[in-house]
Amino acid sequence: MDTVVLKFGGSSVANNEKLQIVADKIIDFYKNNNVVVVVSAQGKTTDNLIKEAQSLCNNPDKRELDVLLSTGEQITIAKLAILLKSLGYNAISLTGWQAGIYTSDVNQDAIIKNIDTTRINQELEKRNIVIVAGFQGITSNNDIATLGRGGSDTTAVAIAAAIKSDKCYIYSDVDGVFTADPRKVPNAKKLENISYEEMIEISSEGAKVLHNRCIEIGENHNIPIVAKSTFEEGTGTTITHTDDIEGTVIKNIVKKEISRISIIGHGIISNNDVYKKIMSIIEKNNLDVLTIDISRSKIAIVFKNVVSDDILKELHDEVIGN
Repeated sequence: MDTVVLKFGGSSVANNEKLQIVADKIIDFYKNNNVVVVVSAQGKTTDNLIKEAQSLCNNPDKRELDVLLSTGEQITIAKLAILLKSLGYNAISLTGWQAGIYTSDVNQDAIIKNIDTTRINQELEKRNIVIVAGFQGITSNNDIATLGRGGSDTTAVAIAAAIKSDKCYIYSDVDGVFTADPRKVPNAKKLENISYEEMIEISSEGAKVLHNRCIEIGENHNIPIVAKSTFEEGTGTTITHTDDIEGTVIKNIVKKEISRISIIGHGIISNNDVYKKIMSIIEKNNLDVLTIDISRSKIAIVFKNVVSDDILKELHDEVIGN
């Protein structure tokens, strides 16, 4: 029987009603698969815990802050396991250290060194739904360490790689990856597929879709990542190796509030037409450019002044289309 890894973000598990939706999705997978679930803390729990710590002192001890922050995910795994058991399904919650996740000896931004999958595999053999706390692991000193914001994505893909799962599903409140932020560009299109390389560029430019470290793990271990919505029945976006031998397709435009716009697509360095279109819009709108950085899959432009979202829309329409 195949094993799938499902990850649910904070907005997906924010309250009991949403936990029920998550449970239903897990049960659907469980009918034909072994299932490992990775979850984030509920809603704004992590932010609230940070505020509570800072109300005690301006600079909380990093070790103790990690002990505090790790409790957010532990609440979620326990509640989800309680719910699934009440519905008649075998489930068990595991903290990061119980799941065998070993990290570097760094607090707040640790990296996963290795995963001892013994406990996870034992529970899967019992046909338990294994629910793992994301965002956390244990150091060589047996201290709790957290992986940085968005680290639950990395936990999920790392577990998928360790147990040799064929696929990792990342669920959030957005149905996949779009050609631009739909809140800024209403006609942004959902992408069916995108390469690891392109997705890393998108994440590095500040788009809050996936943790960039999880994409690197997926690429290194050839684990397809499917970004889907918890609340919509869409197909999502699959992140995997590109099938393109040559040629370019512009996939995404990202705007940072520091007056930086990046156009991303595999092989963009050889697409002169796209570059000409970009320069035409810059000249037409009399925009002052400080730097233009061109790499194999990205053109990044830094402007002297803050540019409006209207420029983002114009670039999107010209190089991607309506």
